[in-house]
Amino acid sequence: MADNNLHPVLRAVSAIAGGVLVAVGLVLLVLPGPGLLLVFAGMVLLARAVPALHRHLEPVRVRAMRAAEESVSSGWRIAGSTLAGLGLIGAGVAWGLVPQLPFGGWSTGGSLIVSGVVLFVLLVWSYRRLRRPVV
Repeated sequence: MADNNLHPVLRAVSAIAGGVLVAVGLVLLVLPGPGLLLVFAGMVLLARAVPALHRHLEPVRVRAMRAAEESVSSGWRIAGSTLAGLGLIGAGVAWGLVPQLPFGGWSTGGSLIVSGVVLFVLLVWSYRRLRRPVV
């Protein structure tokens, strides 16, 4: 929900953090990973800073939850996401250790490693949230 009484510094921090999350989420829409969840998280923060965005939260939340469900809907999808995460982390280590690769170095390697870790965190979150046994 929008917070109109938010301190200007907190409003700016929310806007910057939300913008970064939306940007990373958009990148993860084309890379392996549940990017729509990050887009939704970023929009929640942006809505705190920009109250007019609040009306767009529900449609994004619905699509993000649907994407999260699909990402853990079968063992094959989980295995594919796991292999993609391991591939990202392995590529990140390779890019960090072999400076002759295009854009070689730890800045590129680190971003690939972080992408792999983010993929695993969101995959575990999706699995725990959506595949819990019903009691």
